[in-house]
Amino acid sequence: MATPIHKVDISWDRRPGGTVAHVVYDNARKLNAVNPPALLDLTEAFLGLAREEDLRCVVFSGAGGRSFIGGADINHMTTMRQPEDGRRFLTQIHKLCQAIRDVPVPVICKAEGYTLGAGLEVAVSCDIRIAADNAVFGMPEVKVGLPSVVEAALLPRLIGWGRTSWLLLTAENIDAATADRWGLVEQVVPAATLDEAIERCVASMVEATPKAMRVQKRLMRRWERLSIDEGIQAGIDAMAESVADGEHLERMTAFVNRKKKG
Repeated sequence: MATPIHKVDISWDRRPGGTVAHVVYDNARKLNAVNPPALLDLTEAFLGLAREEDLRCVVFSGAGGRSFIGGADINHMTTMRQPEDGRRFLTQIHKLCQAIRDVPVPVICKAEGYTLGAGLEVAVSCDIRIAADNAVFGMPEVKVGLPSVVEAALLPRLIGWGRTSWLLLTAENIDAATADRWGLVEQVVPAATLDEAIERCVASMVEATPKAMRVQKRLMRRWERLSIDEGIQAGIDAMAESVADGEHLERMTAFVNRKKKG
């Protein structure tokens, strides 16, 4: 059996408030491009993370500093000759994206260098994207004879139809500043301070109460599918669930007592 050229490393940062998982995808020799074995390994990794009860958030990055995920492996793409080949491969990409979206705690994409094609679909499946100022984003598929599909369908919700059309129909890359202006990423920082920015975001998430965070992410996923009226009612139900759980009482009581002492 051939030795895989990629690795999926998971490290655990155990903190008083819970556990932070760092997932690093390493196929750095090929700008962290993904092929079927890599997609399977990444999907299994995120499915496993979803079962971790003490998990508070996940940081997902690519190895090497030159890319998050540089797209689909072109060598594999050239082997696709039958309709079922394309269906099978794109379904694998979707399964990874869905596994990321199904993790019950926030997933932070740490974007450096290139985030292209399938890589951008994975990035927009994360809850928050924090980018280095050297990051580049694009959907180049139409230039190589294919449409942009699967989780590219999330782009209009993030950046609107016009900017989605620009990315998908021109296949032109955009820089980090443009991605920030368009709302494709939540924060852009100098590459040298990217880890610090990630840590500030992680610390804020760990500071929140764990059950409320999971309820919040679940509710936000429901909002994607519901009408405004249905979404508001779902929020009322989520609040009732949280009040019944009682997780808020310790935090709110401590806050009230601090105010009284002040």
